[in-house]
Amino acid sequence: MLNRYYYPLIKGRKPEDVQSDVCVYGATSSGIVCAVEAARMGKSVSIVEFGKFIGGMTTSGLSATDIGDKSSIGGLTLEFHKELGNYYGDGERWFFEPKVASKVFSDWIEKYSIGLYRQQVLYKVEMSADRRISTLITEDGSRFRAKVFVDATYEGDLMARAGVSYTIGREGNEEYDEHFSGIHYGSDHHNFLRFVDPYRVPGDHNSGLLPGISSMPFGHNGEGDKLTQAYNFRLCITKDEKKKVLFPKPKEYDVERYELLRRYIDAGIFDVFNLSIPIPNNKADHNSWGAVNSDNVGGNYLWPDGNYEVRELIYQDHIHYQKGLFWFLCNDLRIPRRVRKAANEWGLAGDEFTETDNWPPQLYVREARRMRSDYIITEHNAFGKIKADDPIGMASFKMDSHNCKRVVKSGRAMNEGNFEVGLISPYGISYRALRPKRSECRNLLVSICISASHIAYCSIRMESVYMIMGQSAGVAAAMAIDKTDSIVQDISYSDLQRELLIKGQVLGELEQTPEELELEGKRTAGGEVATGIRSTSR
Repeated sequence: MLNRYYYPLIKGRKPEDVQSDVCVYGATSSGIVCAVEAARMGKSVSIVEFGKFIGGMTTSGLSATDIGDKSSIGGLTLEFHKELGNYYGDGERWFFEPKVASKVFSDWIEKYSIGLYRQQVLYKVEMSADRRISTLITEDGSRFRAKVFVDATYEGDLMARAGVSYTIGREGNEEYDEHFSGIHYGSDHHNFLRFVDPYRVPGDHNSGLLPGISSMPFGHNGEGDKLTQAYNFRLCITKDEKKKVLFPKPKEYDVERYELLRRYIDAGIFDVFNLSIPIPNNKADHNSWGAVNSDNVGGNYLWPDGNYEVRELIYQDHIHYQKGLFWFLCNDLRIPRRVRKAANEWGLAGDEFTETDNWPPQLYVREARRMRSDYIITEHNAFGKIKADDPIGMASFKMDSHNCKRVVKSGRAMNEGNFEVGLISPYGISYRALRPKRSECRNLLVSICISASHIAYCSIRMESVYMIMGQSAGVAAAMAIDKTDSIVQDISYSDLQRELLIKGQVLGELEQTPEELELEGKRTAGGEVATGIRSTSR
């Protein structure tokens, strides 16, 4: 099957007309967990999925989970990893095979009778006079109605169509008095460790730049711009000869795209497979490492606001680039024999992604739109200088951005945008960062493209955190239906907090246990109770 982002309309398919309590747009890990939680709370739920596959990056190659502080992960997210452990016959599993993650999610969807509607491409959002989403309409004419909607996409497409404010790119340091936002030049392992000439004819700047190098201004550390960190596909690879499939040559192969890599190898650096993390059954999760690797730096700028046709072109360009890179390493005779030998030890895992020729279907959209709501999470939250007083979950991974551009400085190639800044402790994610401003939309929650600065989002953008936010969004959606006429801004935080803790979410240090809170809630059923919870990170 041809691997695609945007599939054509299915001819003759009858449009759906679906009514549910909660409608989740996006069958990512966050969307599925959100739907499961809402269903557990007695709500009818539909998941409307743009493409053919479910689970987002969790089932599409990101198999070595970025955890941070494991003690900050609870609820359904922890339950998911325990389910993976059950499959393998042991405890929690944080590293796993994509097909196993897909099985867990599929089983959950079936168990909780969640309506799943695939290949439903968002076309239009109908809004009521009081700023509520009434209907989500897809390209084939299907209509999905609900009391509360949740945007669980990596791009924030539903919130954008609903008229919710958002931003793209990197703020300057001055906007939120941050230190790490904006342009960031570093000399770490994701930059060039040796001099590499950037010109087509070495030493001749009049010959033009090599493919992959931008002529945009160098810029200064801390400056803001509209660039997004690089995307790639997280390949599932193996050295096991029984299941290994040779890296394929793309139909659109341009050897010039890899001249920069060839020169870097000639300079003595070959680190393409340095971040190939072992997962069960002799496989590995391959991620980008070093100056030139699977990240298609600069190839994604039009993705966040791009229409579906533009995204399809970008998607295919990433496939061609990444397939070509591995084919080049394995076959180009200008590459040293030892490098070709090392590259040829690897191949695609033949028992993964069998419907798409062993290539993962989901492009790793590390960052796209970010909502602008009443609360914006910044690096001050991540460093513990500011604490949200309405946390719905915690983030704990380092602030981690991939490169955003590749430029020329003093006659040499240089990458820009990568940083990895550690945290002191987990920090709370504000409920207000998941809901739009009341004036923009009253019955929408956002569980991935939340309200955060670029640098803070670089800590939040982990699948486990997306799942945590998905569960909390599911709880909030169900509570809004029951208590506030589906207006998500009117939920009592003390009620939400108590419910989240009972369901196992980790919110911070507690003065009362979830069991005590549940008992107290039963004693005062229907009324506000003092929860005795301090919203502090641990």
